[in-house]
Amino acid sequence: MAPPLLLLQDTKLTFGGTPLLEGAELSVSAGERVGLVGRNGSGKSTLLKIAAGLVSADSGARFVQPGATVRYLPQEPDLTGFATTLAYVEAGMGPGDQEYRAQYLLSELGLTGMENPANLSGGEARRAALARVLAPEPDILLLDEPTNHLDLPAIEWLEAEIASLRSALVLISHDRRFLQDLTRATVWLDRGRTKRMERGFAFFEEWRDQVLEEEERDQQKLARKIVAEEHWMRYGVTARRKRNVRRVGELAALRAQFRDHRGALGSVTMAATEAEVSGKLVMEAEHISKTYGERVIVRDLTIRIQRGDRIGIVGPNGAGKTTLLKMLTGELAPDTGKAKMGTNIEMATLDQRRAALDPNRSVRETLTDGRGDQVFVGGNPRHVIGYMKDFLFTPEQAGTAVSRLSGGERGRLLLACALAQASNLMVLDEPTNDLDLETLDLLEEMIDDYAGTVLLVSHDRDFLDRTVTATIAYEGDGNWEVYAGGYSDMVAQRGHGVKMRAAAAPKAASGKAGNAKAGPTAPAPAASKRKFSFKEKHALEQLPKRIAQLESDIKRINNTLHTPNFYTRDPAGFQKATAELTKAQAELAKAEEEWLKLEMMREEAGG
Repeated sequence: MAPPLLLLQDTKLTFGGTPLLEGAELSVSAGERVGLVGRNGSGKSTLLKIAAGLVSADSGARFVQPGATVRYLPQEPDLTGFATTLAYVEAGMGPGDQEYRAQYLLSELGLTGMENPANLSGGEARRAALARVLAPEPDILLLDEPTNHLDLPAIEWLEAEIASLRSALVLISHDRRFLQDLTRATVWLDRGRTKRMERGFAFFEEWRDQVLEEEERDQQKLARKIVAEEHWMRYGVTARRKRNVRRVGELAALRAQFRDHRGALGSVTMAATEAEVSGKLVMEAEHISKTYGERVIVRDLTIRIQRGDRIGIVGPNGAGKTTLLKMLTGELAPDTGKAKMGTNIEMATLDQRRAALDPNRSVRETLTDGRGDQVFVGGNPRHVIGYMKDFLFTPEQAGTAVSRLSGGERGRLLLACALAQASNLMVLDEPTNDLDLETLDLLEEMIDDYAGTVLLVSHDRDFLDRTVTATIAYEGDGNWEVYAGGYSDMVAQRGHGVKMRAAAAPKAASGKAGNAKAGPTAPAPAASKRKFSFKEKHALEQLPKRIAQLESDIKRINNTLHTPNFYTRDPAGFQKATAELTKAQAELAKAEEEWLKLEMMREEAGG
């Protein structure tokens, strides 16, 4: 076996009195492709930072082969101090690296190289950081969630680019297909320790389940041995005193071993609260179209969605997936054509506007809407602590502010809120963001068991394959086509995956084509994209709060208008409340329309 380029041994690290790593190990040889997997909060990112030399462990050994180059992609790259994205990428290259790769990779990732890092969206910053770590073609690539903020075309391009490199790879990702395609070995970080399998991620889940079953059997054997020793202590022969003392010591050691065992983390208990059965026809759109300015978002789409259908919507950033979703569900009116919902529809939604969660509210207040300790699940009360435990929140987190939760915890909180609503139609916009693999498994099972209808938008190819029965794909220029089956079925039918949305083509310069000299073709520079201004970014951050407030106002006014005998007692007050309701509904529609426009602009900017 080749000697390792990078080696971590007996790595230990404690944060705030709680051990995070307890003897974790990592070995990477030349050309190896290793997937680093584990639950959210297990310490994967920390272990990768230790491997990159950015964090020092409390104890343990770190070895890097002399002369080996290591490049690390963090989840949140820092581009401060650089005048342009090209300067940032070139700063990560060494004397012997091929300089053209910096501009080539930036162009492939949709950047020109002339962008000011201070004005980049989160997605653009991540693309620049990817170019920086890939450009040198290092001996070892350490990638922490490289597909975050990327759409399907960028994910598939990145997968092909990494596969073409000779670099060794350590990869953390929640994208199951990405892991399956790129890894040849798997390191599982669980309860502070690592276990290694010399096979790719495709075999991980079966292996993990076997390990956990063996561990459970060992604990049962240990428990039985303790019972036998305790029985001997009470009723056994006591003639040989030395032997008795030894067995007392052994019993104490067995008890300590059993007591100190850290069991595997529990699973999310996930079940949708189902309402009464909807009508057979859930929604129907006839020749619907939508245009913003000169740009066509949806062009002449006709579709019927029936009870029990699972429909996925796929397309590049900026194609208008969320706009289409809102048109189908009646939240946004089409410019032409008509869309209607069926009968007896009860809809639960999970959208990508995580800013809609009030950051100042606690987990308890978010789930109960500030009404004590009861959360209503399908109209039935449950104690909030018990419901929190179903989604892997501890009782101590009940008072934790939403702002202090991790991305994965916020995702689970949104799921908990959505699944508490009785529904027969579930609308999920990017539901997989920041969820760990175990939670994704349970979300897939929940969707499979759900008796109602599901509409979802996702960039996760494996998730789409496992959950949907039909796929609506963006074909360009506002055209959308319906394909039977999941993402892989769509690719088989159309011959390719989701392609990047085409920018407006520049006018050709005058001159004769015959004057051009033959030669190698350089990568075309990316079309310049309209920048997302600070004012627009601020508006996008604030609009979800405004929308939530308007929704609350509309609910309050409706409750007032439904007060018994209100009109008889106070006709003027009734008229005033009716006017307030009309105004609030108009403002809500305007705010949602503005949010959709800004969200599409953000997607186009790569964020």
